[in-house]
Amino acid sequence: MRMLLRTHLDATNGSEAIKSGALQKVIGAFMEKFKPEAVYFTVENGNRSGLYVFDLKESRQMPELGEPFFDLGCKVTLTPCMTPEDLRAGWAAAGL
Repeated sequence: MRMLLRTHLDATNGSEAIKSGALQKVIGAFMEKFKPEAVYFTVENGNRSGLYVFDLKESRQMPELGEPFFDLGCKVTLTPCMTPEDLRAGWAAAGL
């Protein structure tokens, strides 16, 4: 299932994680393992934030992808998402 992973890291923890190389390592490992189709970095609510769109094959993968970010002090959200084609197919299946 296509998912949107959002990670948010405050300035203090983020600076420490960048200086130590821990953040780069966690992001690199996530990208190598889950091969996201899109990745964006931004600032949300004063936090360093990452947005990753990727395919979650099984729900049991949630701890595997989340724990490394949690270890850095990140707030993590995971939300199913759709492409426009998925939405059209969903509407058709719903009879809309």
